Amino acid sequence: MRSMTGYGRGEEATGAGRVVVELRAVNHRFTEIGVRLPRSLAGLEDRLKRLVGTEVGRGRVDVLVSLEEYAGRQATVEVNQALASAYHQALLEIKRLLDLPDEPRLADLVALPEVVLVRDAEAEVETWWPAVEGAARQALGQLVAMREAEGAAIWQDLAHRIGNLEQIIKAIEVRAPAVVEAYHRRLGERVEELLRGAGHPGAAAIDGTRLATEVALFAERANVTEELVRAESHLEQLRKCEAMAEPVGRRLDFIVQELNREFNTVGAKANDAEISRLVVEAKAELEKVREQIQNLE
Repeated sequence: MRSMTGYGRGEEATGAGRVVVELRAVNHRFTEIGVRLPRSLAGLEDRLKRLVGTEVGRGRVDVLVSLEEYAGRQATVEVNQALASAYHQALLEIKRLLDLPDEPRLADLVALPEVVLVRDAEAEVETWWPAVEGAARQALGQLVAMREAEGAAIWQDLAHRIGNLEQIIKAIEVRAPAVVEAYHRRLGERVEELLRGAGHPGAAAIDGTRLATEVALFAERANVTEELVRAESHLEQLRKCEAMAEPVGRRLDFIVQELNREFNTVGAKANDAEISRLVVEAKAELEKVREQIQNLE
């Protein structure tokens, strides 16, 4: 289990120069890898993305590659003759139209965009790839180690909260039968009170069958056994996610949604102040779980 945040740095030196690769990872719903390379190494972008993608299953990763060459590359100067000629003709046309006295000057032409281009000699991309790859793998190793360490810390907190949720479920299981018993008692007392108030001759002998039927109907409506069993199953699935090798963030998010749905149903069906309090407590724990899993890959 890994978090989505982390940092890694790698460095490789060759006889021609030094390459440094830095990786910075942050939370993101999907996998997004951005690469910033020196212009001379732009051809390596796709290879770097594939390499980083082998270790990053989710999150935004920014890859920064810097290159320091020990021997400076020789620059070349190029003249765009066709463009210079076109500019010259355009300047002559402007002179004629505006009846200007001055002729176009060389300094005017050279200052125009793209007439004179200064280019650095291109680095040999393939000769630099082994160094770039080596530095990137070093950075990936550090990044993964940091993400795993943070993931382990997050899981410790999640495991604690899963334990709290299990205790809440057990408390609801213990309380649930008492809710039906309390309803039975209240209903009997209410019926007796109404019969006495009306002077009914059968006040002392309430129809036990009718009362039992009403209690049974209430018990059926208030039965939360299925919801609690499913909630326990969801918590067990949460625990199993710790040992999974693949990214589990989305799976965890889905399970938490299902848990929230079960607790909502329990709260709606139970019709009991104590169970309602326990449901609120459970949902507060679930919100903290949800906040934590947003950081997981």
